[in-house]
Amino acid sequence: MNDRPILLAAGGTGGHLFPAEALAHALEARGAAVELVTDERALAYGGSFPARAMHCIPSATPRGGSLFEKARAVAQLAYGTAQAAKVMSRLRPRAVIGFGGYPTVPPLLAASFLKIPTVLHESNAIMGKANRFLSGHVDKIAAGLPNLAVPPALQSKVVVTGNPVRPAVLEAAKRAYPDFADDTFRLLVTGGSQGARVMADIVPEAIAALPDHLRSRIRLVQQTRAEDIPRVEAIYESAKVDVEIAPFFKDLPLRIAQAHFVIARAGASTVSELAVIGRPSLLVPLPHSLDGDQAANAAVIEQAGAAEMVKQSDFSPAFLTARLAQLIEAPQALAQKAEAAKRVGVADAAERLADLILNVAQSRAP
Repeated sequence: MNDRPILLAAGGTGGHLFPAEALAHALEARGAAVELVTDERALAYGGSFPARAMHCIPSATPRGGSLFEKARAVAQLAYGTAQAAKVMSRLRPRAVIGFGGYPTVPPLLAASFLKIPTVLHESNAIMGKANRFLSGHVDKIAAGLPNLAVPPALQSKVVVTGNPVRPAVLEAAKRAYPDFADDTFRLLVTGGSQGARVMADIVPEAIAALPDHLRSRIRLVQQTRAEDIPRVEAIYESAKVDVEIAPFFKDLPLRIAQAHFVIARAGASTVSELAVIGRPSLLVPLPHSLDGDQAANAAVIEQAGAAEMVKQSDFSPAFLTARLAQLIEAPQALAQKAEAAKRVGVADAAERLADLILNVAQSRAP
């Protein structure tokens, strides 16, 4: 094992840490040492992160708030960059890869100043603000989705790798699309890492309004915010719906694989996992996501015939009742959509990204 590490820079959210975790596994399998640079939110998660060490670097988000607050955030980023430079001067990493969000700004800037090879991974179809800021400073930009929009001047840096998915997702992807032998329709509803209020507002009413002979066929798993569970449970109990409700499912990839159909937001990780596992979906992009990135994410699998995208303003109980009634009685069409999802999934994205980061490291090796 080369003792000089590859540094992975990721903020403390699942959307950033999950692909970093997948890459870490791929790099370690090749004998590369891996260390994680992150912010304080990831410290609790980091105990299970496959890295030999973690480095907590100060960062801040210079968006919103007063002019003073923005100036303080910029000062915090500058301080974090100086701290990151100290860490890198000591570790002498072979390369640094960032996974988006402002916590990656200090380590990527420090690496650029120190002439350390750098790669930026963008999971969404539209680049986030932090990644846009960093994109001119890095050697390569790894695109998680094939429709990544970048300025012409940066196009030569882009390499489409796909979004790395966790080992649990790859394991779930081995499961065939479930048959309808027992006439059951297995539905999964998820709204992001903490659930989505709109799913609690719309889905229970829509299912309760289905005719008895269709509603009785549903086996539902729904991710719901803790504060919404009592009212959601009451609706399902009254409608006699077979349901399992929780704020978070640790085995979500398995739940996706067990489902005939998924209703979800359109974060990059969600879209990528649906494609790799191969399950049809109805995607409701977050309407206020930065730059409309969730709608652009959803477009990738919608255009492949694997999903339907609906604006939140059109996502009403009446709409969903009608759509579910159609889907429950069209198993063949769902199976075809599952196949279409699988065709656009990139199961080896972590390996592709590992190839890229190691090639960049080698190309600038002393």
